Amino acid sequence: MIYRKNFEGSSGLRLDEAVSNLFEAVSKSEARRIIDRGGCAVNSSMVRVASRAVKVGDVIEIGVMEAGRFKELVLPTEALLYEDGELIAVNKPAGVNTQRTPYQLKGTLEYWVSEYFRQQDSNEPCRVIHRLDRGTSGVMLFPRHKRAAAWLSARFHDNLIEKRYWALVGGRPVQDVWTVDGAIGKVGSARYGIMDGGRSAVTGFRLLASSDGYSLIEARPHTGRTHQIRVHLEASGLPIVGDGTYGGAPAARMLLHCASLTFKDERGQEISITAPLDGAFEGLMKMRGLSYSLLP
Repeated sequence: MIYRKNFEGSSGLRLDEAVSNLFEAVSKSEARRIIDRGGCAVNSSMVRVASRAVKVGDVIEIGVMEAGRFKELVLPTEALLYEDGELIAVNKPAGVNTQRTPYQLKGTLEYWVSEYFRQQDSNEPCRVIHRLDRGTSGVMLFPRHKRAAAWLSARFHDNLIEKRYWALVGGRPVQDVWTVDGAIGKVGSARYGIMDGGRSAVTGFRLLASSDGYSLIEARPHTGRTHQIRVHLEASGLPIVGDGTYGGAPAARMLLHCASLTFKDERGQEISITAPLDGAFEGLMKMRGLSYSLLP
């Protein structure tokens, strides 16, 4: 929940004390935790210093997460898939937010990347050029500096980065190869669908393997709409396992993974970055008798 109040106490009070005084259910220690993880804003700007002084009229907002949801993000060495002087590539875990939310900065991939840059004595911020849903895993690219960010953003905008996703779905497609061309628009607070007046969206699909009522599908989105692959697979009668929003069978995680991104660098040399599946995805595939090499 997001809470917002105007501060009317004594100017100069510490932020953690002000938060605890304003919001009765929040102890001073909890206020410090909220501030530390990036869940507090003063006058619409995030503040992560508990000792910051506040003044009369300041608007204080806090994001209160449900107990046990916040987790520090610690990635193994192998999660760093690629790096050069222009960018890095990271294998994003499922269940992790790509970027900051009103509730947190720490625990997001954005924070992890910014800390990685800092450890390399770089003062550059983490610039989020493209996104994966919280439940989706796989390859993400992060530019090291502003010029690289502009270059990379243009490549995504012009569809010059080939994206391959893997999805484990319930059922088997009628065709082994098919394309969905269906404009997408918002139909609920956190749900999208194919609709007249939506934004153009095209996804190519290919069956990789099928067994025991499940199929492994490769998706190649040619546009970048929110929930595009999820919506287009639902429209194909093949909801992604673990995607309760779009009718998927229950699972420990949503089984959608960005398996690879391929593009040409500024010198025209092709770079192809692949990300291995996590244990949950691989485990369910094995349970259903499915197997397929990440690299065709």
